[in-house]
Order: sequence, then structure tokens, then C-alpha cells
Amino acid sequence: MWTNFISPIAGIVGNYVQGKAEESKAKSRAKVAKAEAEAEVSKKVAAGDVDWENTMADATKDSWKDELSLVVLLLPLPLVMFEGTREAVKEGFAVLETLPDWYQWLLFLAISSSFGIKGADKLMGLRGKK
Repeated sequence: MWTNFISPIAGIVGNYVQGKAEESKAKSRAKVAKAEAEAEVSKKVAAGDVDWENTMADATKDSWKDELSLVVLLLPLPLVMFEGTREAVKEGFAVLETLPDWYQWLLFLAISSSFGIKGADKLMGLRGKK
């Protein structure tokens, strides 16, 4: 008699436990699938960055803007070595500091991108730390 009573209850409990196990497996598979999808997206983004950098490098082979940027960036260095131009360089930098912040940021980004500096946002954070 107890067997007739326990058997259906055991079946119900067994089905419940099996259902919970299947649900747990499904959640686990979903997490794995999501992680794999995110990893694949990351791979594609990284590959796209490499492709973009190669394309930009090829496009600027015959460009003179990088050389001009370098000359402009380095020009104050020899000028501060001479007594007659030292004050003019100092005054020039003082005037540059009075320019609007948005212009200074654009200048910074333009030169950074010209030299292919990655992570300009991190470098910009350093600018605020004086």
C-alpha cells in the first residue's frame, strides 16, 4: 500500500528535480554561449582595429602631414637653446595656454592620431594631472 502511495510522489519529485537540473543546464549553456559570443565580437573588433591601422598606414605612405606635425612639435626644442628666441618660445606657449580648451584638445588629438598613438583618452587624463 505504501508503495502505491509513494511511487506517484517519488515520480513527481523526480520529475521536479529533473526539470530543475535541465533548467540549470540550460542556464549554464546560455552563459557559455553568451561568453563565446562576446569573445567572438572581441576578436572581430581587434581584427577590425588591426585592419583599420593597416589601412591608415597604407593611406599615409605619401602624406606629408606626419612630417609637418613632427617639425611643428620639435620646433621649440632648438629655439629654446638660443638666447634671442628663448623668450619668444615661452611667450608663445603662454599664449597657447589661453586658447579655448576645445581647441587645445583638438590639437592634441590631431597630433596624437597623426603619430598613431592609441589610447588618447588615457593620455588626455594625464593632461589634467598637473
